[in-house]
Amino acid sequence: MNLILRIFKMTDQTNGKLEHSVSRWRLILGEAAQSKLEELTGSDAVQLTEEEAIMDAALAAIYDETDDSLSSGTSGRSVGNVSGRGAGGGRGAVNLSRWLGDVRSLFAEDVVSIIQNDAIERKGWKQLLFEPELLASVKPDIQMVGMLMALKGKIPEKTKETARLLVKAVVDDLMARLKEDMQRAVIGALNKRQHTPLPSLSGLDWKRTIQRNLKHYDRERDILIPEKFYYFDRARRNKEWTVILDIDQSGSMAESVIWASVTGAVFASMPALNTRVVVFDTEVVDLTEQCADDPVDMLFGVQLGGGTDINKSVAYCESFIEEPKKTLFILVTDLYEGGNRSALVRRMREMRESGVQTLCLLSLSDSGRPFYDEQLARQLSRDGTPCFACTPGMLPELVAGSLQGRDLNELVNGLNIQP
Repeated sequence: MNLILRIFKMTDQTNGKLEHSVSRWRLILGEAAQSKLEELTGSDAVQLTEEEAIMDAALAAIYDETDDSLSSGTSGRSVGNVSGRGAGGGRGAVNLSRWLGDVRSLFAEDVVSIIQNDAIERKGWKQLLFEPELLASVKPDIQMVGMLMALKGKIPEKTKETARLLVKAVVDDLMARLKEDMQRAVIGALNKRQHTPLPSLSGLDWKRTIQRNLKHYDRERDILIPEKFYYFDRARRNKEWTVILDIDQSGSMAESVIWASVTGAVFASMPALNTRVVVFDTEVVDLTEQCADDPVDMLFGVQLGGGTDINKSVAYCESFIEEPKKTLFILVTDLYEGGNRSALVRRMREMRESGVQTLCLLSLSDSGRPFYDEQLARQLSRDGTPCFACTPGMLPELVAGSLQGRDLNELVNGLNIQP
């Protein structure tokens, strides 16, 4: 605290903005820093505006050592009176519905998500998820979906429909972000593997047309006069490739499970792909049918937590490989194997050697660097299965490269992806 206050004094005196920023520092540091800030600024009192006082009280409810008692109704004490940190001087039960309203109206969307998650993790306010009126006020985000998945067995019947609507809102948003790019990448990759004599301007293969007609270049007129044109085949072919998503549903993989499930739903919507979606802990569950019908139902079929038997799940997935050279196997896991490690390594090596395109995504999310079994990741990478953390935005290009038969290690290195 003292170090932060010294930084505050040096920074703000240098910039000449002491008065302007003191209230922001007061919000950051809380009431515990009030007297020290007054001493540093030479003022009798650090004044917060009415809006800042409400913000301060909302933050105090989560980040100060205050009474954790809650009130979900409208008759409870206002969050402004929760703590001595803000506008009120007394402690009291937090009115959650009012607190949620204050948070959503005063903070940016990304900050709201952080505060909501901290309310559950730091204060244990699971009432946010168990009361339909409160859950309807929560900002839908991927972390909240992960919490609902983890607690789904404890969610009261009266709240389940509201929970489903929240999950659907997040899934729809993720689908919108991923679907167009993924479909464009997959269709483009498959089309470029086939050519047709039928002319189509939109399907013109410019690169091949130019390369095959270079001998017809007219030097005097400085133009290329093609003798023959080449066109991509735009005809849709059903089930040309098999894509298998094998997803680790251990608790640490929650965000990756959600993104992978949405990815599976996108794959399942494409006629050219035969998509299989499998989740596992120590048991294996095939969710292919739910994924194709409704990804929300699929997510509610996931049971986060438990042990991990990756080898068992990979063995199950092998039964879906009919044409190895037309199969993409995506394993989504942090590789903390509780089953037979040597059998897993051997199985993945044999799958790769048979012609299957194999990828191991240590995480599939927008979050930071994942925790994973580095030794096992190195072993699989040496055997030809790239292991790396992947953001959803990178996935379409990786899938397209796989379907085009490109060397995935070179592709990963070219995209500057780090383990």
